[in-house]
Amino acid sequence: MKKGLFATVMMFLSVSLVHAQNFTEQDTLRGSITPERAWWDLNYYHLDIEVKPDEKFITGSNTIRYKVLNEEQVLQVDLQPPLQIEKVTQDGKTLNFESKVNAHFVKLEKPQKVGDFNEIIVYYSGKPKEAVRAPWDGGFSWKKDENGKYFIATSCQGLGASVWWPNKDHMYDEVDSMLISVKAPKNLISVANGRLRKIAEDTNTKTYHWFVSNPINNYGVNVNIGDYVHFEEKYKGENGVLDLDYYVLRDDLKKAKEQFTDVPKLMKAFEHWFGPYPFYRDSFKLVQVPYLGMEHQSSVTYGNQFQKGYLGRDLSGTGWGLKFDYIIIHEAGHEWFANNITYKDIADMWVHEGFTTYSEALYVDYHYGKEAGSDYAIGIRSNIKNESPIIGTYNVNQRGSGDMYPKGANLLHTIRQIIDDDEKWRQILRGLNKDFYHQTVTSQQIENYISEKSGRDLSKVFDQYLRTTQIPLFEYQMEDGNIIKYRYTNVVDGFDMPLRVFVDEEPLWLNPTTEWQTEQADPNAATFKVDRNFYVNKKELQAE
Repeated sequence: MKKGLFATVMMFLSVSLVHAQNFTEQDTLRGSITPERAWWDLNYYHLDIEVKPDEKFITGSNTIRYKVLNEEQVLQVDLQPPLQIEKVTQDGKTLNFESKVNAHFVKLEKPQKVGDFNEIIVYYSGKPKEAVRAPWDGGFSWKKDENGKYFIATSCQGLGASVWWPNKDHMYDEVDSMLISVKAPKNLISVANGRLRKIAEDTNTKTYHWFVSNPINNYGVNVNIGDYVHFEEKYKGENGVLDLDYYVLRDDLKKAKEQFTDVPKLMKAFEHWFGPYPFYRDSFKLVQVPYLGMEHQSSVTYGNQFQKGYLGRDLSGTGWGLKFDYIIIHEAGHEWFANNITYKDIADMWVHEGFTTYSEALYVDYHYGKEAGSDYAIGIRSNIKNESPIIGTYNVNQRGSGDMYPKGANLLHTIRQIIDDDEKWRQILRGLNKDFYHQTVTSQQIENYISEKSGRDLSKVFDQYLRTTQIPLFEYQMEDGNIIKYRYTNVVDGFDMPLRVFVDEEPLWLNPTTEWQTEQADPNAATFKVDRNFYVNKKELQAE
């Protein structure tokens, strides 16, 4: 999700409540790799549910297959009230479990031998939390379309997938593959992640079976139910032919066929910058939902009302943001950064949102030129609050500041300038998606990778922009003979980011530190300015 131009958009999209607070046992159970999670590795899920719209009720089970890493006997499964676990079985035998609100500790009786693959089945039911303003608060959206037919969708980033189905609700461990079976009223279509395997029909219902063959993070799993119609096209991409599938409400088919022409354009731009689409085996779907949208893997959801920009607004204030449908570009960009490369801890959420917000600028760059892309990146700086750091608190499921969107993007835009080699920068972005393919990562891994591949220690740059609210202040003054005196203030210890300036429009590289330095410029030069592409503040001092 993305930071908006207006205060309400900023608030809702960031969901950033990064104030001093006391964390609870529930925060730790949700946000840390507990002993009851650490000893087993996810292998496969089969989520098998029936959705009953008239009652706003779901019932079903999740089969959890796992590999034993250590010989332990207690396994943590997560499911949030008001949903309830009815029973848990292994090899047909009912197991005991103890519950601590959202966390449920299953006592296994079967010996758990290292290297074995075992399964439990968790049966559950209830009325899941209803989303009031999806996707920011998470849960089920129980809506109806203009024809009075049910229009239903799930969303759960941050709050956790356990708000609607039982799972190992921590981002560090992705399941390798997954079958999603959804039974719903016969007159509706159920759409989920991956590819449709089969449809089973009885008197009043249909069950749609969707299979995900790639690793998938838990909040990326979704279910959408509506009076959908389907259309498709083929995209010839870097890894062959990619199926592009679209599911929209019946009355919106014409509008969708016009608006969704942005999809092949984004594939062309993002495969150029980031490498092949990461989920060719599972295809790409764009699915209309009754909320704004979300980056559900291979089942990206869309609710931007078939408008350019963000609900018709340009979040950059430059005009470039009205050249594309914001939700299509941003949420699909997450297929590379969020679904292919996934944070282990939500404290590092900037890895999803900073890179994906930056992808908007790269989309503009690819289709309209480098200067246009720079305009867009610089334009979104007006949304930055600098009230708290981008990186949050680890192990308690707390994200950092909503500045992770525009400020994270401008950090990356600034690093592109430091590297000063666009092809090298492109290969770094592609390398991230290749070398961390289908992996969960930490911010530190990403930071170290960019430093290593760029051949420059960027650790202080990352510390400055990710871990403080301070924006470097470049102070300078022009002395007789066009001597430039300059330094950085408002920076972390050891900050040494090079800076490009222009003297009479000619580029000049400076290497400011916190100590005053001088540089001789052309005595006949008439103008001096700092490159706008660097996210720094500047202050000209008067010569004494």
